[in-house]
Amino acid sequence: MTEPARARAVLSNEDFKLIREAVLHYLKVVEDKPESIKFSNLFHRLGSAAGR
Repeated sequence: MTEPARARAVLSNEDFKLIREAVLHYLKVVEDKPESIKFSNLFHRLGSAAGR
């Protein structure tokens, strides 16, 4: 029996940094709207993920 292929990361650390930068830009666009809280939380989670 053969072993299954090892899972690969879908996003690189550089990808997380780019996505985080895009979310930060969008946060400035929606800063006075209720959904800004969700994007703020996403921004912080992406920062934590990029540091791994």
